Amino acid sequence: MRIPGMLQGLTAGTLIALLLANIQGVTAQSQSADDLPLEELRVFTEVYERIQSDHVESVDDEELVRNAIRGMLQGLDPHSAYLAASEYQQLREGTRGEFGGLGIEVGMEDGFIKVIAPIDGTPADAAGIEPGDLIIRIDEQSVKGLDLQEAVELMRGDPGTEIGLSILREGEDAPIEITLERDVIQVESVRARMLEPGFGYLRISQFQSRTGEDVLEAVDELRHESGSLDGLVLDLRNNPGGVLDAAVGVADAFISNGVIVSTEGRVESARNEFTATPNDILNGAPLVVLVNAGSASAAEIVAGALQDQRRAVIMGEPTFGKGSVQTILPLRNGNAVKLTTARYYTPDGRSIQAEGIIPDVEIANLRVSDRERAAEAVRESNLPRHLQGDSGRSNATDQQAPPQSSLATRDYALAEALNLLKGLNILGN
Repeated sequence: MRIPGMLQGLTAGTLIALLLANIQGVTAQSQSADDLPLEELRVFTEVYERIQSDHVESVDDEELVRNAIRGMLQGLDPHSAYLAASEYQQLREGTRGEFGGLGIEVGMEDGFIKVIAPIDGTPADAAGIEPGDLIIRIDEQSVKGLDLQEAVELMRGDPGTEIGLSILREGEDAPIEITLERDVIQVESVRARMLEPGFGYLRISQFQSRTGEDVLEAVDELRHESGSLDGLVLDLRNNPGGVLDAAVGVADAFISNGVIVSTEGRVESARNEFTATPNDILNGAPLVVLVNAGSASAAEIVAGALQDQRRAVIMGEPTFGKGSVQTILPLRNGNAVKLTTARYYTPDGRSIQAEGIIPDVEIANLRVSDRERAAEAVRESNLPRHLQGDSGRSNATDQQAPPQSSLATRDYALAEALNLLKGLNILGN
């Protein structure tokens, strides 16, 4: 709707009233007045004018309208938001894997900032911030009343500057005070290594625009390093999600046919179905996927697809449960709207939203330590005058002692995933 030149210079409140009158006139001519909340729009205009006339401080018209827009979006769901131009740019930088801040993926819950997951190798990760933590204060400022983007903006800053967070954590009686130093966050989306000969490990910390291609290259390097891959552990723990196309690409790398994920929304453009192409970079070798409460969004898409297509065993804890699609809609003023436009569904038609992915094999987040070896375990080979076996070896003292720090003591869930992978490989052969 174009505003004639004669209206220029009027206050925003007057323009809103004129627009309301115009809408009401058009409505009377073309459709039922019930189609628009005219009474609520009148109330909105009245509140706007009361703020302008009676608030203790003068309020800028543009700021008031921006706050109204932010509130309108914040009231929809935890992930819709109004993005200023700088916030829009930061979001685009994040999908490319380099941005400034703490390295933490967050959402809103009950007016507080809830940690979805810290990103590997970032200040948040090093400080021990955990999925599920609630941030209640940022540099002594309460987050109550802030929307998500305002809180994120507070946590951003120049590398090298310090920031204090007050955190509520389940099981702790008092808030935890943490001081972090901001850094340039350069996220290495994909990391890979061999766990044992024939068994590889692939870690995806976040889904960026190139993650699908990086996974293909990483698996190829593992195969060249080991000669062959008898199985792979795909680690999606504390992966907060990211780009939808990247998640589809990763799932497609291991699935040869069928649906990967579908989306359903009110408009036609929000209804999509993504299917696999005929390939499997592991050639059918066993695959175990590790997940936990910090696995969200795109990570849940991959886990759900591999689970429903019977391509992998999902292992760990129930995932976060973020099953909604956010679309970035640029605006003419350089700002943007991040709007929830659809829900994700797994190949079997399951909704991820608020449900998450339930692992096939559940493992609690445990830590194990080596048992004190007060005395060596007694075996047949330690007994006096024992009979020799067919091999001719008389005792087991030649066997190497277990390593000082086993995989189980460093990462219990990963050790269990490797054991399961070996069992699957034996059954497959």
